[in-house]
Amino acid sequence: MKTHLECLPCFLNMTLRGVRTACPGEVDIHEKVLKAWAKGFAEADLTNSPPELVGRFFRETSSLIGGIDIFKDYKDEANARVLELLPEVRERVLQSDDVLLAAMGISILGNYMDSSVAGNFNWEDELDQMEKGIDRELYQEFLDKVFNSGKLMILGDNAGEIGLDTILVGLLKEKGVEVTYVVRGSHILNDATFEDAKLVGMMDICEVITSGVDTPGTVLPVCTDEFVKRFEKAGVILSKGQGNFEALWGSVPGVYYAFKVKCPVVAEITGHPIRTSLFCKEN
Repeated sequence: MKTHLECLPCFLNMTLRGVRTACPGEVDIHEKVLKAWAKGFAEADLTNSPPELVGRFFRETSSLIGGIDIFKDYKDEANARVLELLPEVRERVLQSDDVLLAAMGISILGNYMDSSVAGNFNWEDELDQMEKGIDRELYQEFLDKVFNSGKLMILGDNAGEIGLDTILVGLLKEKGVEVTYVVRGSHILNDATFEDAKLVGMMDICEVITSGVDTPGTVLPVCTDEFVKRFEKAGVILSKGQGNFEALWGSVPGVYYAFKVKCPVVAEITGHPIRTSLFCKEN
């Protein structure tokens, strides 16, 4: 999807929160970063997706504050909280009437762990409604394709969320599905990397690869050639998170998307209100 005007103030708020956390009290740096982003807006090609623009702007931010992972504390907190609750959450999933549907539901709820979105979002508050809002017919179509193919590529999104994804991945592996889980190439926002995949145990249950990007979404033009080849040959693709949706929607047919709708722009595009647990596919 292209970048909308409403995305630009969201970018600035997200960046200001990040630099204030990473560089507390250094008002001069906060000002330099925001002015650099504002200048970039004037030259930005809004036909590019939000993740593509954000990745470009954060590269410029690095030149001002160094290679600091400005959301590292947020990522560490999210991973720690998920690991603490994971045994309980897994048990709740296994006790559900439809285990695979519940696993997808909890995987989507984990998408609330998003440092780029302001607002009072709490995935734990919705644990009793794991399957709520998921298109069951479409999800069954997805599962049928996965089991027929025997293979699934999952495009991961956030730290913390990746820990909850291990439940779905583990269940699919038990049913003989070969799962490949994809993480970012380097730190960007609170998106999951190899470090997070290792920490939550994803590497212990499936193959984990990187798309190679430093963008908060799978922006194919900047992915590695090796990944693009794997992507093009993947039988079924599950795209997790709003960033991956923003990067791929409108350009790659047949991808299944699973995420929480977290902004008015995406709500308008999808026709589903903010806070919806959305499992969809572009026609």
